[in-house]
Amino acid sequence: MSVYIHLSLPIRWSNVLLSEMRGEQTRMPVRGAIITPATIRFFRDLNRNNRKEWMDANRDRYRTEVVAPFRALLTAVTPNVIQLHPGFDISGRTGVNFSRINRDIRFARDKTPYHTQMYLKFPDPGAGDDATTQLYVGISAEAVTAGFRAYSMGPAKKSQFRQMVLPRVVANPKWVARQKKRLGRRYESYWYSTEKGEWTKHLGWPLWPTEWEKLQGWVVRRKFPQSTATLPRFVTDIDHLFREVYPLFSFVSSAG
Repeated sequence: MSVYIHLSLPIRWSNVLLSEMRGEQTRMPVRGAIITPATIRFFRDLNRNNRKEWMDANRDRYRTEVVAPFRALLTAVTPNVIQLHPGFDISGRTGVNFSRINRDIRFARDKTPYHTQMYLKFPDPGAGDDATTQLYVGISAEAVTAGFRAYSMGPAKKSQFRQMVLPRVVANPKWVARQKKRLGRRYESYWYSTEKGEWTKHLGWPLWPTEWEKLQGWVVRRKFPQSTATLPRFVTDIDHLFREVYPLFSFVSSAG
C-alpha cells in the first residue's frame, strides 16, 4: 500500500509520521526548535475563527503546525520521561498523550467547537477512571505552561486525595512544606475544592491535613513566555522541569 503525505513538514517530522504509520518506534534527534511560531500563530488564529468552516479549511495546517510538532515533542522528551517512570504510556494516542482539539459542547453554554490549546500529557499508569495525575506541557493562544496536575472526580470523601494521599500527608506532615521551599519561587501552586457545590480555586500550597480532606485538584506549574517554546533549548527545559516536579507526581499517584 502506498502512503502519501500532502503536508509541508520539515523532513524530520515527515519521517516521524511515516514511521508511526508503519508502527515503528522513532527517536528523533533534536537539533533545532520543535515548536515554532507557526504553532502559536495557529492557536491565535483559531481563537479568532473558532468555527468548523475555518477548521475544515485549515485542517492541513493544523496537522502540520500542531499535530506534527506535538508528536515530535513527545518523541524528544520520551527518553527522560521513561527514566522517571518506565510505566508511562508513550504510545502517542489522543486522549492519553495528547488532548483533543474538539470540545464536548453537548451540555456547555459555550458552543465554540474547538479548544484553542493542546496538551502533551504523561498520566499515572495506575490511575482509575475517577482520577488523573499527570506531567504535562500546554501550549495555547495565550500561554505556554508545564508542570504537574492531579484531579479527582466525585465526592471529596471518596477521592484519591482523601483515601490515598491524606494518610501520606499525615505520616509526613512537613513534606509538602519542603516542596514549597524547594519549588515555590519558580513554580505557581493552586488547588481546588468544592464549596457549596461550586468548584473553588485556592492559591498556594495545600500544607495541612484539613486542606487535603477536601482537596479535589492540585496544580504546580511554570508559565513560560511563548517565545521560550520556540527555542531549541525548550526540550531541555521540559526535561529539567519534569525531574523537578516528579516527586509531587509520585507523592499523589498510585505509584507513591
